[in-house]
Amino acid sequence: MGRRREATAGQGAVGARGGSVRRYAAFLRGVMPRNCKMPELKRCLEAAGFTEVTTVLSSGNVVFGAREAPPSVLEKKAEAAMEKGLGRAFLTIIRPLEALEAILAADPYAAFRLSPGAKRIVTFLRHPPTTKPSLPIETDGARILGMKGNEIFSAYVPSPRGAVFMTLIEKTFGDELTTRTWDTIKKIADRY
Repeated sequence: MGRRREATAGQGAVGARGGSVRRYAAFLRGVMPRNCKMPELKRCLEAAGFTEVTTVLSSGNVVFGAREAPPSVLEKKAEAAMEKGLGRAFLTIIRPLEALEAILAADPYAAFRLSPGAKRIVTFLRHPPTTKPSLPIETDGARILGMKGNEIFSAYVPSPRGAVFMTLIEKTFGDELTTRTWDTIKKIADRY
């Protein structure tokens, strides 16, 4: 799925110090154009040694290459780089691009009948949940439909009440998480 970059950071490439270089996506919580400029974010991640850094949209989505490592190690490295380069860090959740492609291929929404106009969203948890709620959960047009690993699959119908879905997700899973639309995940996986 998607067009994978085949340059030095492609899956399986060997880094300058040995070890496999892999492509990852980083999702930063709470980033928006007025609190983080994407060129500055890109520069501080490059200074930390990440390669082929590309920001996607202006909402804290970054695709990069790095020597293969557990996501938690890369998350700490990215947050330290932001603290140093931006003077603040944003909660960062990292997934290998292959994991995003697998989510898209599995289409966790196929088993559900969604309302016309419903928006599909994926929530990335930093840590596995301490308890597994009985799903689906619904409130005010927002539905948490399913969960696989550290990803939560929800849908909501936009309403004048605002982001009801975030209240439901945070009430259920806490705040060490970040959420992206299905379209954003597709854009990242298809493009990189």
